[in-house]
Amino acid sequence: MRGYLGVDVGSVSTNLVLLEENGEVAASVYLRTMGQPIRAVQGGLRQLGAQLPPDVEVLGAGTTGSARHLSGIIVGADIVKNEITAHAVAALHVLPEVRTVIEIGGQDSKIIVLQDGIVVDFAMNTVCAAGTGSFLDHQAARLDIPIEDFGDYALRAKSGVQIAGRCSVFAESDMIHKQQVGHPIDSIIFGLCEALVRNFLNNLAKGKSIEAPVVFQGGVAANVGMKRAFEEALKVEVVVPEHFAVMGAIGAALLAQELEVAATSFKGFRVTEIEYLTSSFNCKGCSNNCEIVKIMVEGDVLARWGGRCGKWELDLPGAKEAAAPVH
Repeated sequence: MRGYLGVDVGSVSTNLVLLEENGEVAASVYLRTMGQPIRAVQGGLRQLGAQLPPDVEVLGAGTTGSARHLSGIIVGADIVKNEITAHAVAALHVLPEVRTVIEIGGQDSKIIVLQDGIVVDFAMNTVCAAGTGSFLDHQAARLDIPIEDFGDYALRAKSGVQIAGRCSVFAESDMIHKQQVGHPIDSIIFGLCEALVRNFLNNLAKGKSIEAPVVFQGGVAANVGMKRAFEEALKVEVVVPEHFAVMGAIGAALLAQELEVAATSFKGFRVTEIEYLTSSFNCKGCSNNCEIVKIMVEGDVLARWGGRCGKWELDLPGAKEAAAPVH
């Protein structure tokens, strides 16, 4: 088997895929980052390798996500790209005529507007947790409902009760009040989905033209209640891809395939056995006081990043993040 590796490391989840040369997903892994991205990447590679034949040949590797530079160093990435590009490329792969991408992950959300296959506008929310996967996980735990069943409760509701969704704290207190008043739990859960969709559309999507086809991806797309709420608000069908939870990793793998490197920088599945150490320090060279992160193996510095001026940066063999606009 020959294919391309994609790695997407976020604050909540770490996702890896191996795409065959025809673009089909040969294997995928979705696991929690648990605040330890290096261990998550190593564990993910171990699990991915276990799903693949021993003679698998990786032709290229790409990384994305908030820890894309770090994961790029660990796996030996040929290309390092931002999440907007990766998610847009993955959505176009699934639905070439897509016009709008809604992506909601563990701790952030984003909207991407495309025209003729090109990103023309986007917005990200990395500040407020309302509507993200971690907030929904918390509410599911509070209600003692498995998160996997959360969406099914919302589908059973005839209508949702009004929930204040602009803030996660207010949303939770409003849900508790509605429970105390005696509203059915189905209606409360769907009301929460509606509130989170309103929050998304009124903030991230404000001033943007949302046109069909609409693709909904990210871990929260597993919640069919959110899909229903988006469809009722937008009055269009919302498409949830088969591999919705690992679309960022799929996009990274597709970008690695597009790169067509003569020889990949991928270090192989043996990187699961290497002990990496990370540390940070504040540069006192100017008033920016940048926090510089460095990663080491057996006393040797592999890479440093985090500065604005590039003073501390080390060249990463083969791994590049284009400075050009998203395309």
